[in-house]
Amino acid sequence: MSSIHTGSCLCGGVRFEIRGEFTAFYLCYCRRCQKGTGSAHGANLFSGSASLVWLQGEALVQVFRLPDSRHVRGFCQCCGSALPVQDSATGWLMVPAGSLDTAVALRPRGRLFVGSRAGWACELEKVPEFTALPDKK
Repeated sequence: MSSIHTGSCLCGGVRFEIRGEFTAFYLCYCRRCQKGTGSAHGANLFSGSASLVWLQGEALVQVFRLPDSRHVRGFCQCCGSALPVQDSATGWLMVPAGSLDTAVALRPRGRLFVGSRAGWACELEKVPEFTALPDKK
């Protein structure tokens, strides 16, 4: 039986469904993923066989391909949220893990391009954790 996952963007203008299994999950620390996410790394799920179905807002989806590279990312034109991309060149479906509204059992398989990791992104397990915003102090 094939699994079905649903996802959306932050503003709710785009909703989608992934039909099929994810085969890989990677955290990518390359500078391109840092720039594209504004964070320490990209967190993407991949599938060579799952299908992407836009349920709402497909016209809001923009795809950016960095020339002369394999770097591609989809995003909502309204809120900028990362969205899935079906890469016609490779056949792979790439789904930003944070865009999903349903849980995924697959855990990251590895960290890529760790040599490009930002210095502030090292030893994050030692940083204090809060369940909500900390006090203004």
